[in-house]
Parts: sequence; C-alpha cells; structure tokens
Amino acid sequence: MDKIRRPSHAGSWYTDNPKKLEEELEGWLGATGLTKSPDVRGVIAPHAGYSYSGRAAAYAFGNIDPTNITRVFLLGPSHHYYTPKCALSTATVNKTPIGDLPIDLEVIEELKATGKFELMDLRVDEAEHSMEMHLPYLVKIFEGHPVKVVPILVGALNTDSEAMYGRLLAKYVDDPTNFFSVSSDFCHWGSRFHYTHYDKKCGPIHKSIEALDKMGMDIIETGNADAFKQYLSEYDNTICGRHPISVFLHMSSNCSTKIKIKFLRYEQSSQCKTMRDSSVSYASAAAKVDA
Repeated sequence: MDKIRRPSHAGSWYTDNPKKLEEELEGWLGATGLTKSPDVRGVIAPHAGYSYSGRAAAYAFGNIDPTNITRVFLLGPSHHYYTPKCALSTATVNKTPIGDLPIDLEVIEELKATGKFELMDLRVDEAEHSMEMHLPYLVKIFEGHPVKVVPILVGALNTDSEAMYGRLLAKYVDDPTNFFSVSSDFCHWGSRFHYTHYDKKCGPIHKSIEALDKMGMDIIETGNADAFKQYLSEYDNTICGRHPISVFLHMSSNCSTKIKIKFLRYEQSSQCKTMRDSSVSYASAAAKVDA
C-alpha cells in the first residue's frame, strides 16, 4: 500500500496545471542553452516559488544527463520543524502534477539502520517546501528514465553532525548511478528577515548582497566545508540551505570521486536600494566529476 506525499505546494508555489507546468519547465530549461553532461553528479538549486526562482533553477537541472542515473538523493533544509538531526521521509512515493517519483525504500532502510536518522511524519514532510520544489524538475529531466528518490530533511546540525553525515553519505557519491539534489536559496535580505548587512564600499545595497553571496559561492566552489563554516560565522549570511550544502561539501571531501562545484547562475528576487527593501537571492550550481 503506497503512502503518498502529496504536492502540497502545487497551486500556490507553482502551478498545479500539468500542461502549464510542463511548458514552464521546458521554457526555462530551453532558455539556458546548457549541454547535458554525464559528469554532472549533483546540483545546488533554489527552492522558492517558481515565479521567483524557476528560471534560475533551470541552470542547475539543465546540466543533468539522466542516462546512467537511477537514484536521486534530495538534501533539503527544514523551515518549520526543529531537529538537530537529519530525518528520512516515511512516504513511499512523491507525487507531482506531472508525474510521480517512487522513494527508494531499500536505501531508506539502510540509512535507518545506522541509527543516526530520525523519521519525519507525513505532516512535517508535506509542510516542507525545500525538496518539493525540486521534484517537478526531476520528473521532467528523468522523463523516460526510471529513477527513485531518497529525500533527506537536513535539520539544524552542528559542525560535528554535518561532518558525521557527510562521512556517512560519502560512499553513495562513489556510485555513479547516484545523483544529489541540494536545496538552498541564498541571502534573505531586509528587516523582515532580520538581516541587513550592508557594505557601502560595494555601492547600492543589491551590489553588497551580490558581493556577499558571491564570496560564499566562491568558497563553496573550493569544496572546503571549514572555510564555508568560517564565512557563515563571520558574515552570518542567511543561506537557508547552509546545512545541506555543508553536508554535501563533507560528502565530496570524504569520497574517492573528485567532485568540483561550479556556480552557473545568480539572481535576486528584486534589487534592494533602500533599507526598507527586501530580497532573496538564488544561485544554481553543478557538481561535476573532476577528471
């Protein structure tokens, strides 16, 4: 008996009209002009409503060659539910308006057996948008290629836990049939986010935000989890997927496969010019096997 995770944000965060959703995704993917590469083993992509970040996300998902991939690990931050651990989905299938993605129950059992994960109930799972916003893109990219997903909700991990989960999941990176979809937006700027860092040397506020984000993106590209941690503690940039990104950096440095992350797109929801303004930044990256 299937236990279904419904697409709870369809109809609000993105359209629940299958035809319209297909058209939007195809349009955004086509506009990137990207070539699919079998060397791309992971992405970092935003998770805002598609009217805000759908276009930027295409620059991550458009790199994926689905041919050899049979399993996608989803790493998403928790926005509403507090846990100091990582939590596994208890559903058996993720529904989207354009198709369903079965959950890999075998790998879920394997991870459960480590004793390091908690389980999230369906209510928590459906309330969270960070992984759901990646699902329609994955359905689209893997059309005609059977693929299973392993959704992992990444809680408010401390530094040691990030490293521990990174080591635990690293072995999956060495299997070339596995893929990793890491969910994060970048700077949430403005008084409504309680974050108004502004370096006047950069010029207008939106340029200061961009400089701050790009500093973080450059550090993520080095693959150095400790340097990323240092950057976050120094600037406290409101990167909501900081924990999933950190876990992925630890996975990359603990596996035998050499992985290189490269950012391909950066956008802001609006350009902040005064302290009354607010914006959210979106950045998309591909993680490639570095020959």
